[in-house]
Amino acid sequence: MVTHSADETSAAGRRLGAALVAGDVLVLHGPLGAGKTTLVQGIAEALGAPGYGASPTFTLIREYPGRWPIFHVDLYRLGEDEAAELPLEECFDAGGVTIIEWPDRVASWLPPRTLHVEIAVVADETRVLSLLAGVRADAVAMGWARP
Repeated sequence: MVTHSADETSAAGRRLGAALVAGDVLVLHGPLGAGKTTLVQGIAEALGAPGYGASPTFTLIREYPGRWPIFHVDLYRLGEDEAAELPLEECFDAGGVTIIEWPDRVASWLPPRTLHVEIAVVADETRVLSLLAGVRADAVAMGWARP
């Protein structure tokens, strides 16, 4: 999927969020400034948390109420040892949706049901969003691709 603005990236997030179900773990790969948090804002809106705002960079894990609990995790500032001390399993097992930015810090701890989304920066505002893998990747991709 290609987006050409932050609004389109957020809209892609809303479509992706509509395809998610309780228990999904979504990890976002992409460079700093790629639009990961913008995508999460759209996902959160689709899941019933329209007041979602900030990246959790300084608080590490933010929980938002929605259709299910939404756990937004940003591991940018952590090393693997520090990330290992976070209660991620509690998030995974809480019956909600967990979204992790900078997942390379916890790659070995991710459950098999994890969905991987790559955000590639092509130009100033242009992004290519790709669903790479995950147990439910086909079902989510079909829902995500709908206009």
